[in-house]
Amino acid sequence: MTTPRLPLPRRHERTRVAIDVTVNGVLNFVEGRITDLSEGGARIDGASMPARSRCEIHYGGQVVYAVVMWSEVDRMGVRFPYELTHGPLYNALDRARVAALIDPAQIFHGRRTVTFGRRGLN
Repeated sequence: MTTPRLPLPRRHERTRVAIDVTVNGVLNFVEGRITDLSEGGARIDGASMPARSRCEIHYGGQVVYAVVMWSEVDRMGVRFPYELTHGPLYNALDRARVAALIDPAQIFHGRRTVTFGRRGLN
């Protein structure tokens, strides 16, 4: 009798993003959007390739290699054999994590000029 394997906890924190990318499979280029990203993998909506296939993710002049772990009709989850440590995709992940820490009201408050009234009269 074998005991069921429990899923291992994720090593990296996933972050919600919206990054348009091009995914290169064996025979085609597919446009997609990364909606969930970490140093170890991503979820790509709008693109689908067979599970266990290899692909390249093109973003900002960088190519990131990935393996499709699961696939549905309109989305897939990929794992990066080499963790993200630098480059445009890592920078986008870093920016998204910093933005998630800032309260949304503070983002707009910092950009507003100090004026009086609706027309900005001083």
